[in-house]
Amino acid sequence: MRTCVRSFLATLFLVILLACGGGSSTPTTNPTPTPTPTPSPTVTSVSVSCSPTTVDVSTTAQCNATVSGTGSYSSSVTWSASTGSIDKTGLFTAPASATTATVTATSTQDTTKYATASITVRAKSTPPPTTPRSNHVVLVMEENQSYSTVVGSSAWPNLNHLIATGALATNYYADTHPSIGNYFMLTTGQILSNDDNSTTVYSADNIARRMLSSSVSFRVYAEGITRGYLGGNTGLYLIRHNPFAMLSDIADSATVANSVLWPFTQLTIDLNAHALPAFTYIVPDVDDDAHNGTPQQADSWLQTNVITPLSTDPAFQSGGDGVLIIDFDEAADSDTTHGGGHVAAVFWGPGVQSGYKQTSSTAYQHESMLATMMELLNLSNPPGSAANAPVMNEFFVRQ
Repeated sequence: MRTCVRSFLATLFLVILLACGGGSSTPTTNPTPTPTPTPSPTVTSVSVSCSPTTVDVSTTAQCNATVSGTGSYSSSVTWSASTGSIDKTGLFTAPASATTATVTATSTQDTTKYATASITVRAKSTPPPTTPRSNHVVLVMEENQSYSTVVGSSAWPNLNHLIATGALATNYYADTHPSIGNYFMLTTGQILSNDDNSTTVYSADNIARRMLSSSVSFRVYAEGITRGYLGGNTGLYLIRHNPFAMLSDIADSATVANSVLWPFTQLTIDLNAHALPAFTYIVPDVDDDAHNGTPQQADSWLQTNVITPLSTDPAFQSGGDGVLIIDFDEAADSDTTHGGGHVAAVFWGPGVQSGYKQTSSTAYQHESMLATMMELLNLSNPPGSAANAPVMNEFFVRQ
């Protein structure tokens, strides 16, 4: 019995001792964190941009530099220029002569890091020419010939002579294939149809509507039709080559059609009477416009029936305001550049720059021709895409 009591007391003592935290233990300590090292300030790159990148002599451009790096790097730079001058804010002042300037931004923290930008300095530009006003604009459309088969070709000697004494658009393109859409673009600023067999009458806004509302006289002289003819193809006449006959402003009124649509023989009568309208549209038949006939035939017809008679009219002599335009509806079907391929467009007359070949890189199309004809006729707000097309004023004598 005593043995059991002693054992019980010993066990009880041990329990009490443990409960009171008796015994020994090793204290736990938290390690001190290692601080993250601060990176050294480093410049990794410099970039430069200037606006504008082309300036006239003695004018300015603003340049800006961007410095990239790590750490607490400096974003400041020093500026220098190979010609002209540049201040500490990056404002570049061009020199007094045309050149190319190189602008350099160098990191102030690390001079091995820098960047450059080029600025073209041009001679002070002269105002662009303006399209003159004319009361005698004549448009002749030829057919289905690429630029390369016309310009410089022995098949078109008379037209190439006209080019030598007039102006040539070297970067001019039709809008589509086949023909009809190009004729509508020239009159409405839209490709209303690509169905060459269509005789649909369209009510879209157009140059005829503008001329009628502004009392600008105009006539269509077409081979193979009678006065006021509103029918379809007949003989060698194709209605798709005469978009005016498919515009509601003319096709819906016999009175207007009789005043606008004339047989080609009337042109000689009007020329002899010095009574050309403000706008003349000439429609050769398919044998005379290079559609079915040869280029040589079209070129000869053009010289005999248009160029020679116009050259004797006062409007196309010195001091006159006449403008003759020879345009092609589309290139060969294999050429789809800009839709309808590369074609020739020629201007000739007293107000046209003689012997001028296009120097701008602008790509002109039939909507530009429409906009240009309307400017010549002093008609505002060209319809369709002609409203935003570049006007071909570079081909005229500066006003």
